[in-house]
Amino acid sequence: MRYFGKNQNQQLAMSRYRQAMGDNDPLTGVANLFDLGLVFIVGLIITLFSAYQLQDLFSEKSNFTIMKTDESGRLEIISKKGKKIKAIKVTKEKAKGRGERLGTAYRLEDGAMIYVPD
Repeated sequence: MRYFGKNQNQQLAMSRYRQAMGDNDPLTGVANLFDLGLVFIVGLIITLFSAYQLQDLFSEKSNFTIMKTDESGRLEIISKKGKKIKAIKVTKEKAKGRGERLGTAYRLEDGAMIYVPD
């Protein structure tokens, strides 16, 4: 009987010691670092959006077109008109369909392009 009483006293003393010392769980520091990393990433994303003036991506009234080329050389055109976003992958095959000639484009020696309507 005496043995059990001593063991309970030790457990009580250990629990008081843990309460006095606070939480010594090593994962608590890792969790705090994870939270700090998330805050840093969100701040970095907001800074990049502001620096490159990409706030128009979230505006319902904005219209823009982005041309993107991947590693294999394929071209993708991403256009946003209001709430609609459309992505078109451009291939090297000849385009088929109906259309009308609008004019001619010329490239000058300095690299500038000029459009001359018909």
